Amino acid sequence: MQAGLYVVATPIGNLGDISSRALEVLGTVDYILAEDTRVSKKLLDHYGVDTPLVSFHAYNEKAKSTKVLDDIAAEKSVALISDAGTPLMRDPGFYLVKEAQARHINVVSIAGPSAITAALSIAGVMADTFYFGGFLEAKSSQRIKQLEGLRSLAASL
Repeated sequence: MQAGLYVVATPIGNLGDISSRALEVLGTVDYILAEDTRVSKKLLDHYGVDTPLVSFHAYNEKAKSTKVLDDIAAEKSVALISDAGTPLMRDPGFYLVKEAQARHINVVSIAGPSAITAALSIAGVMADTFYFGGFLEAKSSQRIKQLEGLRSLAASL
């Protein structure tokens, strides 16, 4: 496996939705950065992947990124996964990818399930132009204000 950071999409609910390429990468990298190692272990155990897991979440991302990038610079290969779907879509990893690119480290996307495209494909709306603004606010008043601010967009929401 070539040294670099592999951003690997994982299944959203059905373990059978993982790609053979994703399994190949997860089985051959030096270690896997996982948002929640307990969740990721279920997936890896299901497929017999015994690559070491390292906890990597919003609360430790900046602290762990330097070591990860140093490992890659020392010719290691590292995968980044989230609990479900494509990493960085409201999941940790932005800082790591940004710093990897700044260091000219090879960053490779291993495509797969995406909650955004899965939802759009069955929504019955035109999906040629869409807006993703993250998750709605928890408080009702803030959520209403957020939605009202999106009314003028000429895109599926």
